[in-house]
Amino acid sequence: MGSCFSAESRSPLPTSPSGISRRKNSRKRLGSRSSSFEHWRDEPLHRIPGRLFLNGSSEVASLFTQQGKKGTNQDAMIVWENFCSRKDTIFCGVFDGHGPFGHMVAKRVRDSLPLKLSSHWELNGAGEEVLKEISINTAGSMNSEETAFVSADEDSRASIDYEEMEKHPEIFRTLRESFFRAFKVMDGELKMHPSIDCFCSGTTAVTLVKQGLDLVIGNVGDSRAVLGTRDKDDSLTAVQLTVDLKPSLPAEAERIRKCKGRVFALQDEPEVARVWLPNNDSPGLAMARAFGDFCLKDFGLISVPEISYRRLNEKDEFVVLATDGIWDVLSNKEVVDIIAASPARSYAARALVESAVRAWRYKYPTSKVDDCAVVCLFLDSDSPKLSSASHMNSKEQTCLGNQIDPVGGVALSGPTVLERSGTCRASNEKSQEESNEEESKEMIDADLENEWSALEGVSRVNTLLNLPRFVPGEDDDKAMAGMRKRK
Repeated sequence: MGSCFSAESRSPLPTSPSGISRRKNSRKRLGSRSSSFEHWRDEPLHRIPGRLFLNGSSEVASLFTQQGKKGTNQDAMIVWENFCSRKDTIFCGVFDGHGPFGHMVAKRVRDSLPLKLSSHWELNGAGEEVLKEISINTAGSMNSEETAFVSADEDSRASIDYEEMEKHPEIFRTLRESFFRAFKVMDGELKMHPSIDCFCSGTTAVTLVKQGLDLVIGNVGDSRAVLGTRDKDDSLTAVQLTVDLKPSLPAEAERIRKCKGRVFALQDEPEVARVWLPNNDSPGLAMARAFGDFCLKDFGLISVPEISYRRLNEKDEFVVLATDGIWDVLSNKEVVDIIAASPARSYAARALVESAVRAWRYKYPTSKVDDCAVVCLFLDSDSPKLSSASHMNSKEQTCLGNQIDPVGGVALSGPTVLERSGTCRASNEKSQEESNEEESKEMIDADLENEWSALEGVSRVNTLLNLPRFVPGEDDDKAMAGMRKRK
């Protein structure tokens, strides 16, 4: 189920007397008590009840992902009900991979991060003394990457008004520390992974834990979480819960430059800031925080999550987590309107993905559609309008598509609704059509070449431009010459 048992849900095994179970647990030292993490450690993840990671739905959530036209689907998603073996707790997340092995990184984070968060949540609940002991034991030698992580962590702590922190409930303070530690451990595991090369591959992660009316969000990268809620006039509005962590943000760019990394945009895409190595025009990563991408971890890229909190109320209806394949073509308001217009909640995530694909083809007909992944978590699951239907016929789907205009949204002003993700750009004029065509043909798969052969107009901005390559220097040339003489 999860990685820890609450006092309400913990019970002895059916074959063990309750008294014996208590005595065994009482002998364990603080922070090492039996947990659901231990219980599920040897159990295949797909057999854990309440854990959803494929297209489908439950009573409280709808999930859907669709491969784009760029190759392997590098998006992943998860909904884990009864998280941490608590009936009122849910974990949700979407992950957008990039690079040669981005699909493997995204799935690895999807499978491992919830377990790490759960175990650290349990550990944080065990007491501050355990945490201090761990901090002392792990505060030995640190490389520049770890130092950057700690520095960013301290900066994030320093920017928080501790008087405001005290106003938040205990669950936020506990989960905030758990998010920080789980993300750090997750990134360290990726660095040492024996079969996934994360040097130039990585993933975003926007995750949330909902317990009762408390909502805690941890975000790395440019995937996004948006809340659908009602205002004073009972009109549906969109509230953006996360910030797209891109190099264009002043604080992110300053940190990267302090670590000798470079931040600049190319001439043909001036609106897309990218992260570059100090002495090499690669890899050109279009985000400031990510799991993996260790070629940039010494130069300002970090995996420290931005943590936010919201106390839910009766006006809040649902939360949408989605990758940038959605936000590139649909505004926050358009997204919440599409979800609200879905006649069946079980179909809501699929309806949003299909609307985004139509928007891609209408707005950017010469661009390859990006991968899309959506998790929609409904907050009023006890509402009588909840539908248990999991599918709609083609007529209903067509009607739904006609209800929402996937194109014509106007960017709303104000702090609650931000503009589209902005990772699409207009390409050069038609006079350069032939050169654009030659470059793009190398990127198009053979089975998709006929469908996406028109190359003038708009081009999709890639998250990662190119991979750093080793260039031999003078010393290497001398060494090679010496080896030839010996032969």
